[in-house]
Amino acid sequence: MHIILVSNRLTRARSVTLTSVHLLVGGFAAALLIGVLSIAMFFVTVKYASELRVPVLDSLLLSIKEQDSRKADSYLRENLNAMAVKLGQMQAQLMRLDALGERLSSLAGLKPNEFRFNEVPGRGGAISTVTPPQDLSMADFNRHLEQLSRQMENRTDYLGVLESTFFDARMKRKLLPTIPPVEGAWNASSFGWRIDPISGQQAQHEGVDFIAEVGTPIFAAAGGVVTAAEFHHQYGNMIEIDHGNDFTTRYAHSSRLFVKAGDVVKRGRKIAEVGTTGRSTGPHLHFEVRYRGVAQNPSRFLQAAVR
Repeated sequence: MHIILVSNRLTRARSVTLTSVHLLVGGFAAALLIGVLSIAMFFVTVKYASELRVPVLDSLLLSIKEQDSRKADSYLRENLNAMAVKLGQMQAQLMRLDALGERLSSLAGLKPNEFRFNEVPGRGGAISTVTPPQDLSMADFNRHLEQLSRQMENRTDYLGVLESTFFDARMKRKLLPTIPPVEGAWNASSFGWRIDPISGQQAQHEGVDFIAEVGTPIFAAAGGVVTAAEFHHQYGNMIEIDHGNDFTTRYAHSSRLFVKAGDVVKRGRKIAEVGTTGRSTGPHLHFEVRYRGVAQNPSRFLQAAVR
């Protein structure tokens, strides 16, 4: 490449010849100079931006920081809202668990001080020197929260089934005639074969006799529905109660009746008073328990309540 130099100071024109080596060296030097100037400019701009007070750069950095801060706040807010919803659900489940626990304790006959559901159980322990403790990340915290929520739902379902089972068993026990119908002895005449006190013949006695004075209260041995409250030529003033599950009870020879057919009676309610009506030799209560119409030994049920 030839370059011709013309100037008023020169008496004649001069020419310079540039070879490829000159061009290569010149291009490298120019690139190096541009790189050095760029690095210096960047260093000066970033390192001493506050001192140089470059408004554009300050606003740019501030805008980037604000965007990052808004993104972080939005992320935390979304996670906090989701955790707040989950926490509310878990609090509701915990209240259900407390209520279920108290009902189960009552159904199982446990003392209130044995299980205090409203108190946080004591916990503790030494910190391991082998595995140091670690901070939970947001992902770890959400995972543990979801796992705990599922466990609480499962426990609620299990306790609900257990409560239903306990309740059914308790209701069945309440419907069994296990309460003595009067406060008195019942050794006058037991269940089974005996010499009939009136005819003198050997006969089957289908109940037990409670010796008591006239007017002694008679109580329902279990809850149920009164199916008969009437005078019978042999039983005298008699009451019959249906307890469900094919069980019935009869209360005979009463002096007074305080219920009528169709009444629903609770366990232990006063239904009559002892007398000597019907086929009787003196004041007493004749008490029968029948299953599907067949007479059962009442002592089996009365003794079961004492165990």
